[in-house]
Amino acid sequence: MKKSLLILIVIAGILAACTGQSPDATATETRTLTVMTHDSFAISEDVIAQFEAENNVKVEFVRSGDTGAALNKAILSKDNPLADVFYGVDNTFLTRALEGGIFESYQSPLLAQVPEEFQLDSSFSALSIDYGDVCINYDKAYFEDNSLTVPTTLEELVQPEYAGLLAVENPSTSSPGLAFLMATIAEFGEDGYLAYWQQLVDNGLVVVNDWETAYYTNFSGSSGRGPQPMVVSYGSSPAAEVVYAESPIEEAPTASIVGPNTCFRQIEFAGILKGTQNRDLAEKFIDFMLSPTFQEDIPLQMFVFPVSTEAELPVAFQDNVDIPTQPATLAPDLIDANREAWINAWTETVLQ
Repeated sequence: MKKSLLILIVIAGILAACTGQSPDATATETRTLTVMTHDSFAISEDVIAQFEAENNVKVEFVRSGDTGAALNKAILSKDNPLADVFYGVDNTFLTRALEGGIFESYQSPLLAQVPEEFQLDSSFSALSIDYGDVCINYDKAYFEDNSLTVPTTLEELVQPEYAGLLAVENPSTSSPGLAFLMATIAEFGEDGYLAYWQQLVDNGLVVVNDWETAYYTNFSGSSGRGPQPMVVSYGSSPAAEVVYAESPIEEAPTASIVGPNTCFRQIEFAGILKGTQNRDLAEKFIDFMLSPTFQEDIPLQMFVFPVSTEAELPVAFQDNVDIPTQPATLAPDLIDANREAWINAWTETVLQ
C-alpha cells in the first residue's frame, strides 16, 4: 500500500512539473465564455468587466451578421456549437430557432421580474432580454409650420393631406421595413393588407432600401433634411436625437405615432446553446443579462427597452419616448410560416 501511494505521489509530481501547474491550479484558471450575437449588439465595457471579475471568466463575443444570418449560423453549427450563449433572435425568427433545436432550457429565477407579455417561450429555451417598437416617426416642426394634424392611425395615412409625406423601407432588405409590414398585416389582416399598401402607393408613398437612407436622407426631422416629414423608424429614435444632438437639446425634434396597431413590437431573446461545455457560466450570464446592471445599460447602448420591471429608464427615454399601449403583434409561428410569402406579395404590389 505504502509503495503504491508513493508511486502515485511521484507521478503527480512529474505531471505538475511538466505542465508548470500545481495540481489544483485549474480550479482558479480564467475560463472563457463565448456569446454569439448579431452585429448590432452593444453593451458597456465596464458592465461586461463586472461579470468577468465576479466570475473569473473572459467573455468573447462572436458577431455573426444580422439576426437572420446569425441564427442560420447557429442552426448550421448546432452539432458543434460555436458559442455557449446566443443573443439576438427576435419574435419574427423565434419559431425557426425553437424548431432548429439549438437551445437548452433554463428557467432563470430573474424571469420573475419579467412581465408575461414578453415571455413567449413556455419551454424556457429562449428568454426575453429586451424589446423595441418600430413606429412612424414625424418631424414636429413640419406639422406645426404647416398647421397639419399628425395622423394617429394607419388608415389616416392614405388621406390626401398626407400625400407624398411618408418614407418606408423595403421589407425584403430592411428589418424596420419588415416590422412595419407586420404592423399593417396585424391591423388589416392577410386579406386586407395589400389593398392598404396599394392605397399608400396611390398616395405618393416613398420606398427606399434601408433605414439609414430613409432616416438620414429622406426624413426631414433629422440630419438628412429630406422631403418626407414621416418615416418608419424606431420608437426610441426621438431619444437618440437628444443623446446624439450636436448641440445639447432638452426636447427631441421628432416624435412617434403610437396609436393602436401603428407600431410593431420586436422582442429579443437569448438562450444557452445546446452542447455548451460551460453550462454553469452560461446560466450565470443569462441571469446577468436579466439583472438591473445589464438591463439598465441596454437603452443607451442599443436603444431598445429592458424587459425587467426592476430596471429604470435613462432620462432621455423618460422625457422623449412614448411607449405604445397597444402595439401590433403577430404570433411567431404565423410569421415564420408566411414571412416570405408576405414579402413576395408586397413586392408585386408595391414595386411592380
